[in-house]
Amino acid sequence: QMQLVESGGGLVQAGGSLRLSCAASGRPFNMHTMGWFRQAPGKERECVAVDSYFDEAPYYASSVKGRFTVSRDNAKNTLWLQMNSLKAEDTAVYYCAAAPFLPIATKQPEAADFTSWGQGTQVTVSS
Repeated sequence: QMQLVESGGGLVQAGGSLRLSCAASGRPFNMHTMGWFRQAPGKERECVAVDSYFDEAPYYASSVKGRFTVSRDNAKNTLWLQMNSLKAEDTAVYYCAAAPFLPIATKQPEAADFTSWGQGTQVTVSS
């Protein structure tokens, strides 16, 4: 499995921005589809954004489309999530996840598709 460490969470006012980072090690980063998930208290884990191993368009949940951007640098083994125009409902623990060779064009990615997970980073948006 891949080791994943998230950073960049914190407290921000509504309308603000945060940039999450995920540092990966242990497996070839460029052979994995990488994703961001989040889980708010009392809710199920939600897929937020995914960057595919294949040459596919990234996946975004409808609730974050146009506000969040996922990106990666294979040379640095790093995944990012740029979050703009944050809302109170974005408050959650955000997790980085990896799935080897997972395509996302024909099936919406879900948590069960991912085999490696980070410990999470808390994002709190005050209204």
